[in-house]
Parts: sequence; C-alpha cells; structure tokens
Amino acid sequence: MGKSDDVTTTATITTSVPARLDRLPWSRWHWTVVIGLGTVWVLDGLEVTVVGNIAGRLSEQGSGLPITSGGVTGVAAALYVAGACSGALFFGRLTDLFGRKRLFMVTLAVYLAATALTAFSYSSWWFFTFRFVTGFGIGGEYAAINSAIDELIPAVYRGRVDLIINGSFWLGAIAGSLLSILMLDTSIFAKAVGWRLTFGLGVVLGLVILLVRRHVPESPRWLFIHGRAEEAERLVTSIEKRVIAEKGVALPPAKGRFAIRQRESFGFRDIARTVFSDYRRRAILGLALFIGQAFLYNAITFGFGAILTRFFGVSTSRTGYFFAVIAVGNFLGPLFLGKLFDTLGRRIMISSTYLLAGVLLFGTAWLFGAGHLNAITLTACWAVVLFFASAGASSAYLTVSEIFPMETRAMAIAFFYAVGTAAGGISGPLLFSALTQSGVVADTVVAFCLGAALMCVGGVVAAFLAVRAEGRSLEDIAAPLSVHPPPDPLPAPAPAE
Repeated sequence: MGKSDDVTTTATITTSVPARLDRLPWSRWHWTVVIGLGTVWVLDGLEVTVVGNIAGRLSEQGSGLPITSGGVTGVAAALYVAGACSGALFFGRLTDLFGRKRLFMVTLAVYLAATALTAFSYSSWWFFTFRFVTGFGIGGEYAAINSAIDELIPAVYRGRVDLIINGSFWLGAIAGSLLSILMLDTSIFAKAVGWRLTFGLGVVLGLVILLVRRHVPESPRWLFIHGRAEEAERLVTSIEKRVIAEKGVALPPAKGRFAIRQRESFGFRDIARTVFSDYRRRAILGLALFIGQAFLYNAITFGFGAILTRFFGVSTSRTGYFFAVIAVGNFLGPLFLGKLFDTLGRRIMISSTYLLAGVLLFGTAWLFGAGHLNAITLTACWAVVLFFASAGASSAYLTVSEIFPMETRAMAIAFFYAVGTAAGGISGPLLFSALTQSGVVADTVVAFCLGAALMCVGGVVAAFLAVRAEGRSLEDIAAPLSVHPPPDPLPAPAPAE
C-alpha cells in the first residue's frame, strides 16, 4: 500500500460513464443522494453545538458525570478534533481503496455507536474516549461523503449542491442551540437525564439517515477505474431508466469517452506526487482556503460566549439565542450564493466571498474597538460576515474535492480537511482563547483582525489560483491517473491554472 504500484486488474477499457452521469437532469434520484449523504452535516452541527452548550451542565453537581466545564470545552473538544483529523486521513485512504459506499456506511456506523456510548458516560475517561471516536467517524464522513457526492451529481449542479450540503452544518447548529435550551431545562428533565437525551436524539436522527443511505449506490466512476466496468455500466443504465421514467423524455446523447487502464490501488507515493508535485498550485490553493476559513471561524466562534458575557453582560443561559442568529447567517450564505458558483464561476465567487468576509470582519473589529457595538449589533455584524464566510468555507470543501484526480480524491479531501481542522481546532483555540477571554477590548480586536487577515490571504490566493471548474466534468478538471495514454499533469483547457 505504501509503495508506488503499477498493478492492472483486467485491461484498458473505454467508457462514457462520467458523461452519462453529467448529462442527467435533476431528479428524485439526485434528491435521494443529497438526503442520504448530505444530511449528516446537520448531525455534525448538532453534535458540536450541543456539546458546547451542555458544558456548564455537565460540570454541575448531580449531572451524573464527574467532569469540569474546562474538561468538556478543552480536553474533550481537543480529542474530538484529533479524532476528526485522524478519521479523515484513515478513512480517506480506505475510501479510495475500497469504494465510497462501503466507507460512508462504515463511518456513519462509527459515529452512531460512539454517540450512543457517549450518552452512557459515567466517568470522564469514558466521555473523553467516545468524543475522540465520534470525531473519528465524523472525519471519515467528510472524506467519504464529499467524494461520493461530487461523483454522483451532474457537473452543472455540483457547485451549489456541494455548498448547500456543507452549509447544512449550520442547520444542525441552530437545532443544537435551541435543543440544548429545552434539554437543559430542569423543570422538564433532571440534570443527569437531559444532556444524555440530546445525544440519544442524535442517534435516532442518524439511524434515519442510515436507512436512506442504504439506497445510495457506489460511485460508478470509482467502479470503472477499479476493474468493475460492467457493474458501473449496469448501475448508470438503471439510473438513466429511473430518470427517463420520471421525466418522460429521452436523454440527450452523452458526449465524451475516454480510455483508462484499470488498477486496483494507488500507492501513497503516487498520491503524494500527484497532489504536491503535479498539482502543486492547486495544493497551495487548498491550504490557503482551509487555513483562512479555519482561523476566521475561530476568531468569531471560539470566544463567542465569552465576548457576549464579558463585554455586554449577556447571561450564559441566553447565549444560545445569539448563536442561533449567526448560525442562520451561516446557512443562508451557501443557500443564496451557491448557484452563483455554477454561473458566475468558481474563481470570482471563491475570491470575492473570502475577501468580503475578511474586509467585513476588519470593519467589525474597528466598530467593536471603538465601542460602537452592543450585543445585538455585534451579533448582526457577525451574521453578515458569516453569510459570506460560510459560502467561502463551503467552497473550500468543493474545491479540494473536484480539482484532483479521481484516484486521489478522498485522500486529498482528508488531507486538506485535517490540516484545516488542526489549524482551526488546535492552534486556533490556543491562540484565540488568551485573546478573547482576557477581558481586554484590544486583545479581542487583534483576534478579529488575525482571522480577517488570513481570510483575505485565502481570497487573494483564490483570485490567482482558483480553477474554473464550473460546468466541467471532474475528468476534464483533473484527468484520472488511469487515463490511457497518460495525460499532461494539467489537462486542457486550463492554461490559467
């Protein structure tokens, strides 16, 4: 597995499977894919938000768990992040080797089991262990799901669908904020019961998603490259029949065939050379986008509650309402701007959303430092900043999932996700905690400005390096490594990339 290999499975074949998938009109079948795969982001948002909101309750006497609030927001949060990074890399490799469907079923099962076991925590080590395992499953989800979605959704819809799916994390965050208010109400649930039920509800929702996900097929693109061309042909034919029966019209002819030399696996050397040598400029782009959005989000969300309580006297019991407002802004950004990534194009939209978010956060920092804001107006400023930032951050996931060859896709997503998550979830909190919790206005202004600056850097990099991927097939954006004869590292038409 770790060496460069040239193993062929059967022969060189010619296929039109990608073109047949890309020319399909939107249908109920595509909705099945979106619901079965994309809704797990809602669970992730629910999970992260609930844990942050129940930290105070878990540390109280009578919660049934001997743990401090710092243990929840510090150790447990760090372990969740470490698990997500590890899971992304581990399952990302397996997703490229063994297929999208096998792994998106396994990763959801890991998440469900770990979440259920977290609800039964009666000691801190048990809680810490299963926060790590929960993150491990979620990290694997990002790699398996993003690769599968991009390979199943037609090219003309790929941008908006990816953005909205990744932005749906914030629907879960809204639900988590409001749910925690209900579940932590001791007039309804006992201290030792309410927080456990919140995890139980996540398991129930996950089981529903698992049932829908059973009907989502393996990626035909993965199948034909890994020696299962006949299965890929049968699968695409069955999808076409469903779409024709629903729409009542004939499909246009598929334009585009290419030959590939089937291989069972690709070594780490092949993957590393492809991503960091052949596609070096694209790797720089991916790193800039992920690190920029990670630091902007930490500049705002890490010290969110502390800023409201320390500077504006907002009760900790009411911060959930304020968080719900900025979560709405986060979801509406990808929802309203997503289509523009497919029409105006990736380069202009990625660079403009990053730059707008950064500039607006600089403006918010100035207003905050000058004392012109209160809790409500600061939250309104954050909501506007994150309206653009969320679309930009979601486009980072879209970018790394479509600009590298198919054989490396899941591993590339995993790598950039892990780097961004580590930067935002490890170094970010270490830096921003001291700034936002010091109670000094100037320190919080520095935190805002740092997040804004790195977001602007990502926007500038995107203005020069973003790939014009809108409406193009994945194979046109980055030819598979299996294409025969081998293509140039950067396929035409893309001279500016």
